[in-house]
Amino acid sequence: MPQSLSQQLRTKRSEMMVSELEAVALRLFEERGFGEVTVEDIASEAHISARTFYRYFPAKEDVLQSRIVRRSEYLRAALAVRPSDEPPLHSLRIVLTEEIAAEDPELMRRWIAVIASTPSVLKGVLGIIQLKSNGVMAEFFGKRLGMSPDALIPTVLAAAVGGVIQATQMQWFAHGGDLATTLSDGLAVLERGIGTDPSTWSAGRRSAPGRTG
Repeated sequence: MPQSLSQQLRTKRSEMMVSELEAVALRLFEERGFGEVTVEDIASEAHISARTFYRYFPAKEDVLQSRIVRRSEYLRAALAVRPSDEPPLHSLRIVLTEEIAAEDPELMRRWIAVIASTPSVLKGVLGIIQLKSNGVMAEFFGKRLGMSPDALIPTVLAAAVGGVIQATQMQWFAHGGDLATTLSDGLAVLERGIGTDPSTWSAGRRSAPGRTG
């Protein structure tokens, strides 16, 4: 059922507030250190009350997870409209590259910097990646391959793409350049490495020597 205009406006305001709080929090985390920043600090900097902050995030740790949640929601919607005859890995490469290109690179850099310097939050971030992003990708692979999303092949493929995302983000963080291009190039390696024909991904299949499997 389509949202009413008032509902759309409330949703938009909520999204804008989440984005603003995320930007403020990441700046403070980078400047002072994650452990030194309180919810009250973030709220004060954003000119809201702590109570208002908690309407959008259960805790300050959740600020670092909101990017993954947003990306997962975008992935699910964007993958759903890709052509059914398009190779699955190619679909993911297109969708992920478009999403990354639309993200603010400075906020992404701060996000990576904060996580890299704060081991205590790493487990939660990796957990939400596994639960959300990898889960969406496994669902997509499962649907395309006619398998359960928790079957081995969809799970492994989703994990492989997730690994490429993390590796290319760290490569970009360390060496600079354009993140969307770096990600696209990284996913191209994966796409070429295992082929684009889903029929060759079935368990037990082996490629002939010198051929891509």
